[in-house]
Amino acid sequence: MARVLRRSLSRGSSVPPPRVERPDQRKRRALRIIERLRERYPNIRLPLKHRDPFQLLVSTILSAQCTDAMVNRVTPVLFQKFKTPQDFATARPRDVERIVKPTGFFRQKTRSLQSMSRSLLDRFDGRVPLTMDELLTLKGVGRKTANVILSAKRLEPWGRGDDPGDGLGIVVDTHVRRLSQRLGLATSDDPAKIEQQLMEIIPREEWDGFSLRLIYFGREVCTAQRPKCPICPLSRLCPSSPYLGKPPWMARRQEDVKRGTTETRNATMNGTRQ
Repeated sequence: MARVLRRSLSRGSSVPPPRVERPDQRKRRALRIIERLRERYPNIRLPLKHRDPFQLLVSTILSAQCTDAMVNRVTPVLFQKFKTPQDFATARPRDVERIVKPTGFFRQKTRSLQSMSRSLLDRFDGRVPLTMDELLTLKGVGRKTANVILSAKRLEPWGRGDDPGDGLGIVVDTHVRRLSQRLGLATSDDPAKIEQQLMEIIPREEWDGFSLRLIYFGREVCTAQRPKCPICPLSRLCPSSPYLGKPPWMARRQEDVKRGTTETRNATMNGTRQ
């Protein structure tokens, strides 16, 4: 079925343009998408294995341009040798690099881990702060990483639950970026703007789990190269479904998808915040 549709589209068959939505219509559609995702993923946990906020912060930094599976293979060895911010801050770089090398960009990541650990020691007595403003003062920590920590604060056993004043937003990684565009929930290509657009239509009480469910769905169904549109449970809610996940408004990003997210790769190489 998918091959037939792809051949039909490649021959230039007529596909109706996506319907223009009013903001209230988009919000209602977003709620239906959330409902379907909740049905598919009723119980969610972060895929990065960790025991506390510091381990999650380390794992999130290592996950840039690396699979969660690889990070989860590396961190048990890493945390056995380096248990605290003090351990990381005073370690010989080559000792950290030797362990984290399989995650890629290991020298830059080692510098980020050590700088972040020193920031924790200097500003917060070695404890990971749990507000957006404080997290952003840590070297190498940007909104994406901070949102991972704040989402986990609500979802993980070590967390303190919801705190309306902690500055939680929505995690925007490569999966969330891709799916929010395919689903017509965001029009921008910039992660910061995508986050703001999603926050306008996604209820706040869903912010912590929404990104995780999109990530799971992006890995299983709405994949980057071969989305399973013919069997997708969101097909009737998705304007990209008639295009088999390759809508014209995303054409400009196809090369970036093939290469892997170029901006994130460059940011990782340059040691900038994520």
